[in-house]
Amino acid sequence: MIQVENLVKRYGGHVAVDDLTFTVEQGKIYGFLGPNGAGKTTTMNVMTGYIAADGGSVVIDGHDILKEPLKAKACIGYLPEVPPLYPDMTVREFLLFAAELKKIPKAGRKERVYELMERLDLTEMENRLIKNLSKGYRQRVGLAQALVGDPEVLILDEPMVGLDPKQIIEMRDLIKGLAGEHTVILSSHILSEISAVCDHIMIISRGKLAASGSPDELQKMMQGTAQLIVTVLGEEEQVRGILEQMEEIAEFSFGDGGEEGSILIRISTKEDADIRKELSVALSGAGVPVLSMSRSEKSLEDIFLELTESEEEETDEEEEIDAGEETDAGEEETDESNL
Repeated sequence: MIQVENLVKRYGGHVAVDDLTFTVEQGKIYGFLGPNGAGKTTTMNVMTGYIAADGGSVVIDGHDILKEPLKAKACIGYLPEVPPLYPDMTVREFLLFAAELKKIPKAGRKERVYELMERLDLTEMENRLIKNLSKGYRQRVGLAQALVGDPEVLILDEPMVGLDPKQIIEMRDLIKGLAGEHTVILSSHILSEISAVCDHIMIISRGKLAASGSPDELQKMMQGTAQLIVTVLGEEEQVRGILEQMEEIAEFSFGDGGEEGSILIRISTKEDADIRKELSVALSGAGVPVLSMSRSEKSLEDIFLELTESEEEETDEEEEIDAGEETDAGEEETDESNL
């Protein structure tokens, strides 16, 4: 449905999108996840044709956004972070106006608008001025204008920003209901929003694609080896002998268990093997009581922070190097002027 290849966008000396490549399949919900300033909104603006890229290409349903802008844009419904609303219009007036802009035949405009108002629970608000609506209802009106042309692709930039918890849940349900009928791309810097709605997550940092996959795939990709945290009552040497006989264990270490006579064991297994049952039987059979056993896994929050923090550290290092070079250059100029 959508192919983005080697996309580049610069603002002066700042690279907002850096050689970004990804593919979006039809009928699924995709999430752009990244910290503020990661390049999510810039990528969406390029995809919708709002701004031009400095390099690369965006093809939507076979139409290049630069070569065939009208055909490509006809496939897209776009909801920016700040909905493009006319506050002095009523909800019905605005949606009829949006339908006219989308070139919906006059005979079918009212039917389409009333269908959307009913679907998005806006019927009771149809004669109310948009400026008098709550933030949640304004977001619904913005979503309705994005849907009015029945686009194949729906692009939503921070659709839940500024909503209260009840409105966020309602907006999530609305977006989930669009899957299959539309291909949806939404951006957010809040992980819970993305993981609750999306089939596929793309983590973007510093304009680059840091990771891509379903929530489960991302966890599996970043998990590496599984780790067991076990607390037992016993002697270290006895426990060591038991652990060394288990082939699935890659490595282990001992620590203080926090109770008298207890040992804390951190165990890394090979190929994400689950040895909890076998380990429990082996320890109990040797007369070593197991006080607790838990499996340590990285959450999506851990993955997100690990990927984005590593990028931020690289940025800090580069800035320090640049600052150092500028300082050295300044000192040289000062020395020369003193001469």
